[in-house]
Amino acid sequence: MARLLIVGGFLALVFWVFSIVDCAVQPATRHRGASKAAWIAIVVLIPVLGGILWFALGRRRRRDQESIRRAAPDDDPEFLRSLGNTEQDDRIRRLEEELARLDDETDPPAAEPRS
Repeated sequence: MARLLIVGGFLALVFWVFSIVDCAVQPATRHRGASKAAWIAIVVLIPVLGGILWFALGRRRRRDQESIRRAAPDDDPEFLRSLGNTEQDDRIRRLEEELARLDDETDPPAAEPRS
């Protein structure tokens, strides 16, 4: 029975330290419900229960964070729909004119080598 208590105490200590380190190294955006300092205090002051609370309630999962991630403008269908075709057509026309102007420019003739 004593061995079981020693092993259980050791596992509780390892879990407690792991919870503290995990809570401390997570960026502030991955903390849910309270600030980073508050979660560290909870995990430190309430050893095993604080760690359980941290993993169950406080730690934001990656899939949760993906849902709040914003899409780039060119990947956002609403943004693309909001663009008018006239704006795109004007931009394309200006770029084509600039390319035509660059194509028409000729380099000055190279000087003939002297003999």
